[in-house]
Formats: sequence, C-alpha cells, structure tokens
Amino acid sequence: MRAMARPIRIAAAGDIHCSPENRERAEAAFAEVDDADLILLAGDLTTHGEPEQAAVLADIARAAKPRVVAVLGNHDWHANRIGEIVPLLEDAGVTILDPGWTTCEVDGAGVGIVGTKGFVGGFPDSQLPDFGEPILRQVYSDTTAEVEAIESGLDAIEGCDHRIVLLHYAPTTTTLEGEPRVIWAFLGTDRMARPVGEHRPDVVLHGHAHRGTFEGRIGEVPVFNVAVEVMRRDFFVFELGDDGLRAV
Repeated sequence: MRAMARPIRIAAAGDIHCSPENRERAEAAFAEVDDADLILLAGDLTTHGEPEQAAVLADIARAAKPRVVAVLGNHDWHANRIGEIVPLLEDAGVTILDPGWTTCEVDGAGVGIVGTKGFVGGFPDSQLPDFGEPILRQVYSDTTAEVEAIESGLDAIEGCDHRIVLLHYAPTTTTLEGEPRVIWAFLGTDRMARPVGEHRPDVVLHGHAHRGTFEGRIGEVPVFNVAVEVMRRDFFVFELGDDGLRAV
C-alpha cells in the first residue's frame, strides 16, 4: 500500500482570455498561485486565437514554477491559427491536450489528467441526433471523437492515484444553471458524461459557461465550472489527497 502523501495543490481556471491588453492582470493572477503543484487551464486561453495573444500566456507560463496543463476553447479556434498558437505555447512548457492525456508524479503520488476541448450536442430533450444534413452529422461525429478521447484517456490513466478530466465545454447541466436554457445545447453535451460516470475520476473541470454555476456533479463525481466570470476570482485552488478533494 502506498504511504500517505501530502495533498497535491492544484490551481484551475478557464476563460482567462489572455491578450496584450490584460497582460499585467494575468501575470498577477499566476503569481498568486506560484506555490501550486499544477496549474490547469480549461480553454479560452486567448481572446480570439491570435498568436500575439497566446504569446502573453507563453511568457507567463515560461516564468511560472508550477507545470501548466491546458485544453483549447472555442475562442482559441476563432482565428483558425491553432497551428501557430499551440507550438508557441508548447515551446513555453505548456502541455496542450488537444485531445490527450498526461501524467506526473508529485511527492510519490501519480496524477493523471485527461484533456480535450469537448463540443456541443445538447442535453436530454434537446440533443443533436446523428441524422440529417451532412454538416450536422459532422458536428455529431466531432463530438463523438471528443467522447472517445475522454474514454481512452481515462483508460490510460486508470492506475494513477489521482485522476482529473479537463474540458472547455460543459458535460452536465448542473453547472449551466444561470445560463438561458435556450443556449444550453451550444454550451456542451452530456454525451461526455458517460465515460466520466463509468470511470469516476476525482474531479472534472470545465469553463465556457460564463453565467453558469460553479459546482455540479456527474453521479458522485464533482464537476466545477472554473470560468473566471463564474468564480469571480482568478483561480479555483484545491487539494487532492487520500481523503479526496478539498477546496483551499
């Protein structure tokens, strides 16, 4: 049996929307969590997906002590320059999961992170079906690929002491309350909830729903909407230990 280890300190945020205009605020926010073991970013790293915006985050991440792991968001895709901003961030030491999974060891405890952007598709009573025009069926297919990435990633990190799922789009309506119900189908889909419910990771983190609810659940798994506008703070800091998750 593994000896009890100290809790792993994690700082999470989504929708930080870096740009040259907000560089000072972003630098100050990251400085506040420089004692964390990991920084997890739940997409919308930039304002509109331009390289000069990603360069702000790259500069901050290069100077940060904690390892930074991130997924992309819809804003990061807006300018269709992913092929430029991803290498820029990776060169600065940011681990981009698009999709993918990664592991690290903190004081002898293994931490596994499954990350992907996620996508739309809706929730019960408003789900997009795999039917009709090819463009809509392509959306369904893209979401299927995201779900499969979550599932295969959770399979890969099954043996880790702590397991985290990092998304941009919401996998549950429990963190969407506060958003107009007519747009819920564009904020995520509970199709992503199935692998979470089956594998039961320690926690799921997402962003995107700026007017949603901070805390929700998928079965027994806690889900946090860490969009900064929802949290009204720069980072959600929590610890994962032998007794589970504890907010700091």
